[in-house]
Amino acid sequence: MNQRPIMPEDLYGFQWVSSPAIHPDGTVAYLNQTIDRDKNEYLTHIHALSPGGVGDRRLTSGDKDAAPAWSPDGALLAFLRMTDGSRQLWTIPAGGGEEVLRTSVKRGVGAFAWSPDGKYIAFTSRISMDAAREAMTLDEYAKHSGRLGRRYDRTTPKAEGSGWWDGLFSHLFVLELAANRVTPITSGAWDASGPEWSPGSGEISFLSTQVEDEQTDADLVQYADVFTVSREGGQLRKITDSSLAVSQFSYSPDGETLYLIASDRAFGSGSHNRLYTVAAAGGAPKLLVPGLDIQLGNFALSDMKSAQPSRAPQVAAKSEVDEDESIYVLGTEQGSVHVYRFSADGAYTAITKGRNRDIYQYALSPDGRYLVFVALEAERPGELYRLDLQTGEEKRLTTRNDEVMASLQVNLPEEFTYTSTDGQALQAWLIRPAGLQPGEKVPMILQIHGGPHAMATATYSHEMQTLAAQGYAVLLLNPRGSFGYGQDFAKACRGDFGGGDCQDLLDGVDGALKKYSCIDASRLGIAGGSYGGLMTNWIISHSSRFRAAVTHRCISNWLSFYGLSDIGISYTEGIVGGNPAENPGLLWSKSPLAHARRVETPLLILHGENDYRCPITQAEEFYTALKRLGKTTRLIRYPGSGHSLLKSGKPSFRVDSFEQVNAWFQQNLQNGEDLE
Repeated sequence: MNQRPIMPEDLYGFQWVSSPAIHPDGTVAYLNQTIDRDKNEYLTHIHALSPGGVGDRRLTSGDKDAAPAWSPDGALLAFLRMTDGSRQLWTIPAGGGEEVLRTSVKRGVGAFAWSPDGKYIAFTSRISMDAAREAMTLDEYAKHSGRLGRRYDRTTPKAEGSGWWDGLFSHLFVLELAANRVTPITSGAWDASGPEWSPGSGEISFLSTQVEDEQTDADLVQYADVFTVSREGGQLRKITDSSLAVSQFSYSPDGETLYLIASDRAFGSGSHNRLYTVAAAGGAPKLLVPGLDIQLGNFALSDMKSAQPSRAPQVAAKSEVDEDESIYVLGTEQGSVHVYRFSADGAYTAITKGRNRDIYQYALSPDGRYLVFVALEAERPGELYRLDLQTGEEKRLTTRNDEVMASLQVNLPEEFTYTSTDGQALQAWLIRPAGLQPGEKVPMILQIHGGPHAMATATYSHEMQTLAAQGYAVLLLNPRGSFGYGQDFAKACRGDFGGGDCQDLLDGVDGALKKYSCIDASRLGIAGGSYGGLMTNWIISHSSRFRAAVTHRCISNWLSFYGLSDIGISYTEGIVGGNPAENPGLLWSKSPLAHARRVETPLLILHGENDYRCPITQAEEFYTALKRLGKTTRLIRYPGSGHSLLKSGKPSFRVDSFEQVNAWFQQNLQNGEDLE
């Protein structure tokens, strides 16, 4: 089949797989996401693959189904479905048949988990501590509250993805399936999340941040703890000691130990997650592998993931596959994300293999024999794979994107290493456009990832491929501050914004120019999103080296960002090292807005109007300053869109953003005149 260059609108033809769940007989349920172009929305359908990866069939009938989970005996599949505007819990027999609505809770169901005996499902839903509000219907409360001002006492009353706090708290409920009865289990002015059952099905553990005195601001504390409560409710028991920010946990098979993924927050958002153990009875957590210098979890950035990383850690009992109890965790390292297996004595190894892989979801079979995972690779969007943990044999289970990819020309990233000014060897990739002739020169675009504590990879990115298809070389790299290269490297940008991190990026451009003769040094572009947008703004306000620039969901003014972003306090104090009250001069000096007069590079600014992480005012301030100074710039706003616009925003907005970027670089980089 003849292959053609990749275009922005090819996004409409992709399919995204996620959420694998393995039946006791080996059948794999998973979520398949597609785009309805006419409705401009995503559809999510639950499918089932028979053991061995054949016989793919659609299992549920809804167009907005999610979170498939088999009952322990395999008789039922539980899942979430949008019902009358909220997500409710449903079940369907494993072989197909009648779909049964199991909950009708007022504000829908969040996370849920089967009890090991299969008789109960614990789930979260949101409640108000105001009895009068709880007595009202949603319509009644909306009418009532619409006549009143909205009062806030919290330090951080808003959050990316959910907006301004609505006064509700997430709490635990238990569904008894035989009686179809829902019982509230927890209550209080705090949130419960991530429910996990004890092996005996008598208790439920969950994550929560609870302060013990009124003087402590819950919005500013750095820890999250594990609590346990009886299945019937009652007194909570605190398991951990508030020394860690626990993000995920699981029980050991005997119920005596909890395995925790947690951070000590020693370096704020740049701190590594590590694997801890704590007695189920409670106590001080202990590091399982004190010397481990891998960031646990998935921190690879991509515009081709349709779901968050899987629940972790996942624990398997001793079996014919494992002589000892095994703990499976994702690890972010050296440009890839793999599944690592830890034993209770601290030994560990990566069990999935391959360069340039981003594994972001995985599931263990009930017998511990197989691992099914979703992996992005350089050649294609994510697909399902199965690894036989006994033989090491790996098999691809789905081919959802093979047909569309067969018609497209993918330009594979080429890995290289360059040396920074201070002597560090850094990982980078160059995507060269297809069809280069000997001696031909092409423009190059430096793409800067966000975070900064994230990691670029060489896996398939629609954003990057659409640029390469237009005839650009695209440079990807991981400057200091990125995860994947050890704790010291990850923390190195904190308190040094615009210093070593910026120099690493510029050194990467020099490294690419030195290695690749096809790059035209007189036609360089620069682009980035979030922290990458901030860095793009910073670099063009300090250098005229780049002929065109694009900044997505950026930061331009640390002084205003501090009070407007949902993470403004912790992020500004961590990355820059100050606050507006005590260090206004520092924050202003590190703000691109303060240096707007020096910008000579034409700048395209893209931003979602509902971005609470990097509020759109950051784009507006920079745009206004540049326009007033007579600079070349354009602002594009996307209504109803948040910080994840390029990853999960409306399909038409994602396509439009790619087209706008292509047009900007075409005008100012491909066709533009040399800068003075």
